[in-house]
Amino acid sequence: MQIIEKEEYSKKKDEILSMLEDGKIFVYPTDTIYGIGCDATNHSSVAKVRDIKKRPDKPFSVIAPSKEWIKENCLITEKEEAWVDKLPGPYTLIMKLKNGNAVAAAVNPGMDTIGVRIPKHWISDMVANFGKPIITPSANVSGAEFMTTKDDMDPRLRAGSNVLIYEGEKQGQPSTIVNLSDVDVRASGKRKII
Repeated sequence: MQIIEKEEYSKKKDEILSMLEDGKIFVYPTDTIYGIGCDATNHSSVAKVRDIKKRPDKPFSVIAPSKEWIKENCLITEKEEAWVDKLPGPYTLIMKLKNGNAVAAAVNPGMDTIGVRIPKHWISDMVANFGKPIITPSANVSGAEFMTTKDDMDPRLRAGSNVLIYEGEKQGQPSTIVNLSDVDVRASGKRKII
């Protein structure tokens, strides 16, 4: 696994974007905790993350490349627009998709909703430069503790990931889920407001 420190990111930005385009699996920081992800439009890569996390069917959220992407691909009413306007921030908005091809089917199997985020963090600039969403589940195997430093990264994550973008210890909590759909959201470990 290649480790890229935050300070190296600007020099290696093109290389990182190219790796994302090639379907590589990343562990990366956000405004809350470390996530593990890949290009959300690449079915094969999303399936690999499912295998690494031992999470066969629960939906993954995505970091959207922009608010415009959210508005183009999700149903937006006044209520949704008010929440989208709060981004970037520590929220995951559960919204109805209007474009079923916006992400790979493996992101949200059999569902017409998606969780979208734009973290208040420089990683959002990387996703904006990529121009496509990336999946953003927490960097852990389902049921295990969240990764806080590279030293406590689960060996299964280390073995399955290509790159770690590292910025030191993270002691945050997962983002708050805001359910803007009529679907019952059951996400253990995440705060939820409706």
